[in-house]
Amino acid sequence: MSATPAAPNQTHHALSGTREQWATRAVFLVAGLAMAAWAPLVPFAKARVGVEDGALGLLLLCLGLGSIVAMPITGVLASRFGCRAIIVASTIAVAIVVPFLAVVDTVPGLAIALALFGASVGTVDVAMNIQAVMVEKDSGRNMMSGFHGLFSLGGIVGAGGVSLLLGFGVSPLTATLAISAMLAVLLVYSFSGLLPYGNREAGDTPLFVVPKGIVIFIGLLCFLVFLGEGAILDWSALFLIGTHQVDPVQAGFGYTTFAIAMTLGRLTGDKIVKALGGSKVVVIGGLLAAAGFFLAVFAPAQPLAFAGFLLVGLGASNIVPVLFTAAGNQTRMPASLAIAAITTLGYAGILAGPAAIGFIAQRWTLNTAFILVAVGLVFVAVSWPLTTRRH
Repeated sequence: MSATPAAPNQTHHALSGTREQWATRAVFLVAGLAMAAWAPLVPFAKARVGVEDGALGLLLLCLGLGSIVAMPITGVLASRFGCRAIIVASTIAVAIVVPFLAVVDTVPGLAIALALFGASVGTVDVAMNIQAVMVEKDSGRNMMSGFHGLFSLGGIVGAGGVSLLLGFGVSPLTATLAISAMLAVLLVYSFSGLLPYGNREAGDTPLFVVPKGIVIFIGLLCFLVFLGEGAILDWSALFLIGTHQVDPVQAGFGYTTFAIAMTLGRLTGDKIVKALGGSKVVVIGGLLAAAGFFLAVFAPAQPLAFAGFLLVGLGASNIVPVLFTAAGNQTRMPASLAIAAITTLGYAGILAGPAAIGFIAQRWTLNTAFILVAVGLVFVAVSWPLTTRRH
């Protein structure tokens, strides 16, 4: 029997291989490195522009708005121009913007810089996940936890590296210039392995589909998990300084502790998911992450507060990869568009959600905000098994 010919408007592409897999890992490293570099800079930026927690929350909202605007557009652009073009352009933009986060000293200037930062990082996030889905399918094995593990490894290098440089007396500007140089090197390394297309078969997938049912719910759960990560990214330093009297130059290590735990969890995540099953990973992980936030809030000593962030990292590490796999397997909408949709909804948590934490901290306390994040993670753990039984 002869093969069915492709429709005239379809373009078939050869399967990706080892080079594309390593390029995908490098891009996840880029995104994690750039995002985490901001964490140790938050207290310095706050002091430089002279704002309180509530105003800082508004500024962080600018970061989230930039990302939320860019993310839906990225799916369309990747379909039209390919992952390579979008990843290259957005990574260059990130490298240019990051140093401005270390020097702008006015509220409007910081707002603009954060919006551009959010838009460029958000664009990288969506494009790299679109590439990751195709590369993973081509490999014939589960690779999503490993890809996200490189994002977390970038978090270690970004937050830990900037914190170390600041601790050694290096200026914030010099530290961010070093980050930009690393982004440029990783981009050059990954270039040849970036996919020049955004869909496996361009004629099969529409440019946009309204998210439906299970996809929206998966996006909500991603939002809650990423909200926890965003809380640590943007607020852990200030939390450790205000609640546990940690030295400001050491406060960035709170996120580093979280990132190390998350990296270890994700790099072993494929084996963990295979052994326990995705549903148990979400339940156990959600409860463990919630316990970590409670420990951080109520810890009587600094080391226990850092241990709380470690528990959050371990618990949350493999929830999102499981949810991404579920989005790729659902049948309500094309898998690539489902991934773009939950990436947009999910990363709104890490980018826009912390702004709400700022308002809660201003109205009540930062401890109250962290407790509410923990409650959201308990909801993730309880609701996911009920959802999988219905689908």
